[in-house]
Amino acid sequence: MPAGRLSHADSLISRNRTASPSRREAIRIGALGMGGISLPGLLKAEQAAGVGKSHKSVIMIYMVGAPPHQDMYDLKMEAPSEIRGEFRPIPTNVPGIEICEHMPHLAKIMDRCIPLRSVYGSPDGNHDSFICYTGRSVRNQPPGGWPAIGPVVSKVRGAADPSVPPFIGLAPDAGHPPYGSPGLPGYLGVGHAAFRPSGPAKADMVLNAITQDRLQSRSQLLQSFDRLRRDIDTKGTLKGLDDINQQALGILTSSKLADAFDLSKEPPEVLERYGKGDPKNYGDGAPRNPEHFVMARRLVEAGARVVTLNFGRWDFHSSNFSEARDTHLPIFDRALSALIEDLHERGLGDDVAVVAWGEFGRTPQINKDAGRDHWPQVGGGLIAGGGFRTGQVIGSTDRLGAEIASRPVHFGEVHASLHRFLGIDPETKLHDLAGRPQYIVEGHKPLPELF
Repeated sequence: MPAGRLSHADSLISRNRTASPSRREAIRIGALGMGGISLPGLLKAEQAAGVGKSHKSVIMIYMVGAPPHQDMYDLKMEAPSEIRGEFRPIPTNVPGIEICEHMPHLAKIMDRCIPLRSVYGSPDGNHDSFICYTGRSVRNQPPGGWPAIGPVVSKVRGAADPSVPPFIGLAPDAGHPPYGSPGLPGYLGVGHAAFRPSGPAKADMVLNAITQDRLQSRSQLLQSFDRLRRDIDTKGTLKGLDDINQQALGILTSSKLADAFDLSKEPPEVLERYGKGDPKNYGDGAPRNPEHFVMARRLVEAGARVVTLNFGRWDFHSSNFSEARDTHLPIFDRALSALIEDLHERGLGDDVAVVAWGEFGRTPQINKDAGRDHWPQVGGGLIAGGGFRTGQVIGSTDRLGAEIASRPVHFGEVHASLHRFLGIDPETKLHDLAGRPQYIVEGHKPLPELF
């Protein structure tokens, strides 16, 4: 999608395409036309009472299409060959914990990680990032829909820095739309949707030909129009517009966000540590792009509270082992381990929580095409950082990796844990579009093993 320069007052940022008007795909950044500054709605800074001063952040990695849990963190070497597959376990730096041989970098830092071997909650095995980003099923949603963790944190905590959006989604659009979703705002509205720096609009996050004085003059002119519009706004839809405009101006008059996206500022040896991948989408999924992992770290350093990124396409109904071994695991292993180490080395190990998971697991039985099919009964994932008690495994499955044997872990329990880490009571209530109060996490408590 083309984007003009700010000097032409027309800069575009792409968003995920959906049918609902509240989930429109394109937002304008810095377009200072007669209708007001149209930089997000999506960047609304909630000025609620009780917003804390601490800056805790979450980086959530959606492993698009659901990775094979039993070929990563929960290998079953005693199972029959048609169950256990081709991969072998290797020891990690934590005695007693073994993971896949094709994840040697994560094995070396397992003392900073927590493999989850008993994740459940997907109701039907349909492909969607929804349960990863919300901790909830798509069924029985309230008016407006359930919001993802990013919009909830944006609403409750607001921006940590006026020039950096609280919630940033790095996923580009995908052939299967849920594969490209950064997490939707639901009933919280587009004012809390992800800021998405897709395409050429990254270059338009700073002022070019427009001076700050000229920008301020335009802003003052717009305020006079907005006062008139508020006078005739009987539904209150323009309430808070000044706050939105203020954050838009904060972003446009600061280089902080643009700098965070500028990977040329990273030393070459750091980028090399994260490894090489492919910025193009893998099939109808997401990129296998280590640069997104680096960018996520830079964004939380700059002040973002939640950053989401989508990785690859793990829906290996055929050629499960060659696909995992040759196209996904090496890139993922190197990039994720580099991110975790980088955060610790920069003193952020306790301030940034990292979660990587998919929407469900894969069948124990290997099919006739050497693939594994959908298995919503149990899946896996990895948690790191957050000051959590790392170097442990949570949960287990039976000898076939088919059913949960101990300590079931619901997606919602992980979300409750993340909210607690962020200083948000998981029993906080927000109002849906019908005005009814809704728990941000319902029926689930934080995982006591983490704290």
